Amino acid sequence: MASLKDLRNRIASVKATQKITKAMQMVAAAKLRRAQMAAEAARPYADRLESVLGNIASAVAGGPEAPLLLTGTGKNQTHLLIVLTAERGLCGAFNSSIVRLTRERALALQGQGKTVKIFCVGRKGHEALRRQFERQIVEVVELRANKGVTFADAQAIAEKISSMLAAGEFDVATQFFSRFHSVISQVPTAQQLIPATFPEAKAPAAGAAAVYEYEPEGAEILADLLPRNLAVQIFKALLENGASEQGARMSAMDNATRNAGDMIKKQTLVYNRTRQAQITKELIEIISGAEAL
Repeated sequence: MASLKDLRNRIASVKATQKITKAMQMVAAAKLRRAQMAAEAARPYADRLESVLGNIASAVAGGPEAPLLLTGTGKNQTHLLIVLTAERGLCGAFNSSIVRLTRERALALQGQGKTVKIFCVGRKGHEALRRQFERQIVEVVELRANKGVTFADAQAIAEKISSMLAAGEFDVATQFFSRFHSVISQVPTAQQLIPATFPEAKAPAAGAAAVYEYEPEGAEILADLLPRNLAVQIFKALLENGASEQGARMSAMDNATRNAGDMIKKQTLVYNRTRQAQITKELIEIISGAEAL
């Protein structure tokens, strides 16, 4: 049985941990609102850009002038998996859920005889995947943990991916991130980036469909906008990850704070019972000695 000193030290240690988890919860709650607003503000722009590019691409796809980002290499052998995770842990299952989805996709592709390459954005994803896919990891990008993600970060990642595509290093690129729904709900998501996929255009409610004329030609517009769309989609995924990370950390630290409180109550009860037992034992020894005299 632990001594009273050991129990006091254990209770003090749990209380110190509880203060840390409570502080981390408050910091995550303060960052969550800003991250959520940024993620929600990026969605309309990214979705609208995809819609516009989808209308243009429908008229250009299949032609000899179609950009490489739109058509890809025409093969389906080498897959590049872009894994977006956080730089730090202590955020529940946020990182592990993204890594799990990536691992399942990588193993499925390898089972089909495909070649898999992994592009890690974030330290935690690299740490988790290098144990099983160390040879497949071709690039690691670490983001600034204490500063917000900027569009320049996404653009730099997009440029690296575009250069790899131009060099023929992969055929299909898919990014993995966590889409933010709420504080307690973050959904791991896989989105194909190359060849570019766009949502189907909605049919007009009534009347004939509008005919658009482009100046310059559609292929020139796509050649200019597709690299930007690649950066925008990566930037949107990074913002979704930022909000999901803070939401997951807030929930995880709240649970940790509650668990620490329960542990303190249990340890305090054990301490009081041990102390009472020790006092009772000393009283019995004193009474027994007095009666012996």
